[in-house]
Amino acid sequence: MKAKELIEENNRKRELLTKENEVYYSDMMIYIRLQMSLSEQQSEEVLMEMLDHLLEGQEEGKTANDIFGDDPKAFADEIIEQLPKEKKRAVIPFVTGIVANIVSWVLMIRGVLFLVLSQFTKVKTEVYLIGTIVVALVIACFVAFTIWFIFRLIKNSLFKEKKSTKMDMLKAGLVGAAGMAVVIVATKFTPEVGPSFNFSWWASLIAGGVLWLIVFTTKKFGGK
Repeated sequence: MKAKELIEENNRKRELLTKENEVYYSDMMIYIRLQMSLSEQQSEEVLMEMLDHLLEGQEEGKTANDIFGDDPKAFADEIIEQLPKEKKRAVIPFVTGIVANIVSWVLMIRGVLFLVLSQFTKVKTEVYLIGTIVVALVIACFVAFTIWFIFRLIKNSLFKEKKSTKMDMLKAGLVGAAGMAVVIVATKFTPEVGPSFNFSWWASLIAGGVLWLIVFTTKKFGGK
């Protein structure tokens, strides 16, 4: 099976685990999946083998601790050392897909906002190329940092008896708010210099919709 099919099968089989075993296994699964340098296909195959082994042991009355040991992180690290690295060309589409999805929503939201505002006031639709590039770089840095920070929060929350979910959500929210503030400041104070072009609400809406459709189609059918 391909990685996408293995993930779907994994989701189905995990429902058969006891609550204790599910928590133990899920922490290891997330920890391994967050290692972006690993081969996704090989990782999912190993995770499926581990899940099948755990389900067999569970039928015999064994727990995840009995099968994999009392230190799931150490066990997961051993698995990670044995897994092959992923090719860069397979990692790049993942990051590109996230950025493209965010850009598509920004364009669509811009189109809707400009359409609504244009009914009440004159809307300036001229876009300056240099300013757009600067803001785009700021957004890209914000997105990259946010992804790294969220992954770090998730990693730090694994393998703990008491998970501070609310605190982690608060931290992620604060980082998101701070990042948006930086983007707004960059948008407001970046000088309007260099070449420019008109980018109407309908052009923004169409461009965002087309980009979103491309991302959605690629994600849905790319793994088949």
